[in-house]
Amino acid sequence: MGRWIGVDYGEKRVGIAMTDELGKIPMPYKTVDRGDAIRVLQELVGEYEIEGIVVGYPVSMKGERGKRAKRVEEFVEQLRSLGVRVELWDERLTTVEAERIMRELGRKPSREKEKVDMVAASLILESFLRKNEG
Repeated sequence: MGRWIGVDYGEKRVGIAMTDELGKIPMPYKTVDRGDAIRVLQELVGEYEIEGIVVGYPVSMKGERGKRAKRVEEFVEQLRSLGVRVELWDERLTTVEAERIMRELGRKPSREKEKVDMVAASLILESFLRKNEG
């Protein structure tokens, strides 16, 4: 498995995570404004040998799709033009888990939302990698 990118797509910001070149270790990378996300991801695809992009898919705890899910689907359609594999991945509770991790590290998630977004992207990517390894 090669290098992968994880994406936590939000209303204002997009958290981005990336694996090492072996596609094994996900790491928070950066957070960008939503309007800049396609350009930044295009640059990453051009700069690194990216095998694919995993985008967190917001479904309710009951498994229902809402307005946010439709926006993510539209975003994914734009990503497909980058010429790499694009996967949707269930992102339920990733932000809650990202906030918990930050609190454990002595950080205040409410003051560092950009970092929460990056950590959430990393958790989405980690979940995808675990399910697809081997």
